[in-house]
Amino acid sequence: MNETRYYKVAGHVFSVTVDGSVAGSQGGFFAKCMDNYEPFVILDTKCLGSIQFTLEVKSHAAFDYTEEIRQEDEGQTIICGHTVSGESVFEFLLRDISTGTLICSSGYREARLLMGCAAQDLRLQKFALNNSLMVLYALATAGLGTALFHSAVVSYKDRGYMFLGKSGTGKSTHARLWLKHIEGSELMNDDNPIVRFFDDGPDGAPRAVVYGSPWSGKTPCYRNVQAPVGGIVLLSQAPYNKIVRLKGVQAYAALVTSISGKRWDKSVADGLHATENALAKNVPVWHLECLPDEGAARLCSNNVIPGNDNSVIPGNDNNVIPGNDPESRWRLKAAMTRDGALHDDGRARHDEGQDAMTKDEHAH
Repeated sequence: MNETRYYKVAGHVFSVTVDGSVAGSQGGFFAKCMDNYEPFVILDTKCLGSIQFTLEVKSHAAFDYTEEIRQEDEGQTIICGHTVSGESVFEFLLRDISTGTLICSSGYREARLLMGCAAQDLRLQKFALNNSLMVLYALATAGLGTALFHSAVVSYKDRGYMFLGKSGTGKSTHARLWLKHIEGSELMNDDNPIVRFFDDGPDGAPRAVVYGSPWSGKTPCYRNVQAPVGGIVLLSQAPYNKIVRLKGVQAYAALVTSISGKRWDKSVADGLHATENALAKNVPVWHLECLPDEGAARLCSNNVIPGNDNSVIPGNDNNVIPGNDPESRWRLKAAMTRDGALHDDGRARHDEGQDAMTKDEHAH
C-alpha cells in the first residue's frame, strides 16, 4: 500500500509517495527516514495550493543510463546522466555503494527514486532520499527566484546572516563563534539554507529572504524559520582578520560557487543567473579573511549588521581588526610562506570565483 505526505519548504510545496515494496513503508517509513522533514509537513491537505514537484519512492533494481558528469566529495558521489528517452538521471553513491537512482521528468516536476540495496537499509535509504529531494528542490525551483545554498546562517535581530565558503573553510565554526560571542544570535541552518528573491516586498522594494530547511549537514538544525537577508559573507582562512565589501562582478562571483544547480541545463542556469544577479545587486556581500576566533566574529558582525555604531573601524580604511596592521600582516604571511607551514589561499579562492563569473558571462 502506498503512502503520501506533503511538505512546504520556503513556501514551495512538494509530495513524497512511498511504495509498499520499500522496507519500512508499512511500519513508519516517514518517522524513521524523514524525521528531519517533520517541521515542514503539511497537516491540512485541503489547502495545499500549487505542488511544485512530486517524488515516488520505489524498490527497484539498477538500470542502464548514459553518464554525463560526476561529483565526488568525502566518500559521497553523485553521477549525473540521462536515459535513452532523455530523462535526467542522478545516481547517489555512499562509499562506492549505490543507494538509489533518481529519474526526473522534463522540468523536474515529477520524479521517481529507485532504491536497490538501499531499500533494505535505513541509513542508505535516508542518504538516497535526502540527496534526491535536495536535487529535485534545487532544480524544480531554480526558475522561481529560489536558490539552495551551501552555507551556514544565523539570525540576529530578525535578520539572517549567511556565511559561504568551500568545504573546510570554517562556515560552521564562524557561525558557532557568532552564537558564542554575539549575544542574541541563533542558528537557522548549518549547511543548506534556501534563499528566495522577491521583486516586490511589503513596501514595494525588492527583498531577499533566507529560510531554514530539512537539510543541515552534520548539525541537526531543521528549523522552519525565515528572516530577511541582512548580509552574505564569503569566508576564507587567513592568519589575520580583515573584511571588505564586494560589489558588482565580485559580489556575483562570491555567490555562484555556493549555489546548487545543474548549470549545463539552460533553463536551470538561466533561473539561477537571474537570482544570483538580483542578490548581488540588492544584498550586501562581503569577503572575510579570518582566523577561527572571537575577533573574526566581532569584526564581521560590526560591519555587516545595519546600524551598528562600529560598522567601520575609525581611521582604518582596510577594516583590519585593531592590532593586525597591514605591515605586520605582510611580514607574518611572508614568514609563514617561506616556512611552508601556511599559505594564504584566500585570494586564490576569490580569483576562482571571478573565473566562474567570467565563464558564466560567456555562457549567457
